[in-house]
Amino acid sequence: MTDDVQGGRIFFSNSGRTFGEEDELCVLSVGVDIGSSTSHLVFSRIVLERLDARYVVTERESFYQSDILLTPYAAEDEIDAHALGTFIDKQYKDAKVDPDEIDTGALILTGVAVRRKNARAIGELFARQAGRMVAVSAGDSLESVMAAYGSGAVARSIRNGAAVMNVDVGGGTAKIAVCADGKVTDVTALDIGARLVVLDQGCRIARLEEAGRRFGAELGLTLETGAILTEDQARALAALMADKLFEAMRGGSPRAGSADLLRLDPLNFHGDISDVSFSGGVSEYIYGGEAKTFGDLGPELAAELRARLAASGLQLARPDARIRATVIGASQYTMQVSGSTIFVSPLDTLPLRNVPVIAPDLPLGDDIDPAAVSVAIKAALKRLDLGDGANPVAVFVPWRGSATFKRLDDFCKGVADGLHAVLANGHPIVLAGDGDVGGLIGIHYCEEMKFKNPIVSIDGLELKDFDYIDIGAILDTSGAVPVVIKSLVFPTGAGVGKDWEAERTVTSIAANAK
Repeated sequence: MTDDVQGGRIFFSNSGRTFGEEDELCVLSVGVDIGSSTSHLVFSRIVLERLDARYVVTERESFYQSDILLTPYAAEDEIDAHALGTFIDKQYKDAKVDPDEIDTGALILTGVAVRRKNARAIGELFARQAGRMVAVSAGDSLESVMAAYGSGAVARSIRNGAAVMNVDVGGGTAKIAVCADGKVTDVTALDIGARLVVLDQGCRIARLEEAGRRFGAELGLTLETGAILTEDQARALAALMADKLFEAMRGGSPRAGSADLLRLDPLNFHGDISDVSFSGGVSEYIYGGEAKTFGDLGPELAAELRARLAASGLQLARPDARIRATVIGASQYTMQVSGSTIFVSPLDTLPLRNVPVIAPDLPLGDDIDPAAVSVAIKAALKRLDLGDGANPVAVFVPWRGSATFKRLDDFCKGVADGLHAVLANGHPIVLAGDGDVGGLIGIHYCEEMKFKNPIVSIDGLELKDFDYIDIGAILDTSGAVPVVIKSLVFPTGAGVGKDWEAERTVTSIAANAK
């Protein structure tokens, strides 16, 4: 999308198309995944067709999947930005796509790659180079959920009518997600991966993560760069990692020596799991998609995981995507324009770009408890790695019931408390609902609570976790604001039926603004 708005319509950047004048729109999207083990791209084409005054997703296709690059390192703690840039440029040329043609997409830094000292600079650089990106990093919680959707585990939980588990095992971290009734209900992550120890052609250790050193110490091995790792030692390391991973899958809190391996809270799910799927680089070995070795513990770790799965009695499910699960999900964004009423104060708060959406389970009964609202919002922020308040966040509000003074007051107080970390950093309070109380909520914050932070309150929208919202500046001619919701569209399995996650709409908004 461009920042240019004409006559209340939103224009695509590459051809001046408008939502208001065409019966069919084709959106180009790209996902770029820079992981601790591998880096790759997926280009997608998404078709939206007019349905009355709205547009719905009717087709989506991943038309080009890049080569898979072993993430290059210039030093032990620094990603080789030049090598990555050369790789990405080549994939754009091979896909016959100009960066200016991209309408949307996501660049994500995942796993151990996020912790490299130049990770932020790389994210910002490639976000500028590779089109209009939505995100430049994915924390452990977010990556766990994305892998669960991208692998098809969420859709599988609908087909099975029972809880399922997806375990994404990459180079530096493993992410576990429990899915039930079409939702991710629990996640955790831990420091286990195939490339915690990387070997050269002479079986000497070329790169060693701290977690790899801890695993070695627990086995009585002193692992150091330049030392030879024997086959027996490699199998012993993989066996220990597999034991720790299955301990976490059962809800435990595994340790390596005195160090906690968990990067998130342990799983709290205590029900039955009908089957388990694996995604990530190690899954290629688990399902027989790869036989070549890459100087890491991938084959050994896959063999140990398969053995433990067989012993556990759990059924092994086949995922929709393996190594590409996360990046395929990240590439398939769609866009919409929606809304009905707004409240903005001050007006120069807008435009806002790429604000992540949280959809907390808000307790909006007849009597609203501010403390319960606050707890729900804080839980959603934590789940999506947004709890530090470093960035503005939009809260989706599925308002139900009357808008009495007391209900509005209790709700507004609960939201303000739940967003304390965000608001303490000076960010605006951004609320987006599906009802018609956006204006009333904004007025209550401004007039009754004398709220000091900027206020943006809009409604008439349907949002969910993983949406990113753009809110344009007020249009001089109409007093309306354009709203663009970039929605993550995950692939669904054939057994699910229609694309329940992809049924997203496109309309235009007209609104009153303060």
